[in-house]
Amino acid sequence: MQLRQLITNFTDVFAAAGIESARADAEILVAETLGFSRGEIAVFEITGGELSADEVTKLQALADRRAAREPLQHLTGRGYFRNLTLQVGKGVFVPRPETELIAQLAIDALNGAADESPIAVDLCTGSGAIALAMATEVPKASVHAVELSEDAIFWASKNFETYVAQGAKAKLVQGDLATAFPELNGQVTVLATNPPYIPSAMVPIYPEVHLHDPALALYSGEDGLDAIRGTSQTGMRLLKAGGFFVVEHADIQSESVVELLTADGWLNATAHQDLNGRNRAVSAIRP
Repeated sequence: MQLRQLITNFTDVFAAAGIESARADAEILVAETLGFSRGEIAVFEITGGELSADEVTKLQALADRRAAREPLQHLTGRGYFRNLTLQVGKGVFVPRPETELIAQLAIDALNGAADESPIAVDLCTGSGAIALAMATEVPKASVHAVELSEDAIFWASKNFETYVAQGAKAKLVQGDLATAFPELNGQVTVLATNPPYIPSAMVPIYPEVHLHDPALALYSGEDGLDAIRGTSQTGMRLLKAGGFFVVEHADIQSESVVELLTADGWLNATAHQDLNGRNRAVSAIRP
């Protein structure tokens, strides 16, 4: 079968299944499965490239799973975050583009810090995305990350192994955000976190999320703010005076998070918008 026809078929099936990025998903699925870049796939399409029967069979099986709304990243085994290529799969939260805002705010704070060797912490690290972004983009920083989930720590460990081998100063531990890193109390310059923040009674609209992302990474009490309350308390314990705290939240929670942090004693609680103009993060300063 010609590659062009296969991608067209997948695009139509994905679109019928309600996948908004149908064409892109079809191209990425084919490219990553066959070991090509999307540019190489485009050339292969234009030149009328043919696929073997075995390749078509393999790709069709994966496309059927994607049409059933299994996350694309689970099928390819990779998720992309800033300059990182992360191993992901069942049991770990797939990193999202909007979380790059939290990483950027944390990186800016680390780069602006007076400390020669600032310490950074990532609570609820999941795949390790925020922690490894800080460690790879701010080489002077020492980054510590914690994750509770057995399933997620499996994937995070693989990603930390990869980037620590390349020189990143990053440490991963398994544990609870409330009790993490007592040895760092009062020493941390930046704390960044993307905790669970969906109210327990709410069902996310995308099947990829409510069927495949782990519940531990999604839900956080009746109002969705239980884990954010915990990160606030831990931030107060870990950060030094003047330290920078940033947390991701749902786009309807910004005002509540600002009020929560202010009530906990944080200074300059400030909402930040993502590239779509939606409030997605709040930062604050440790008094």
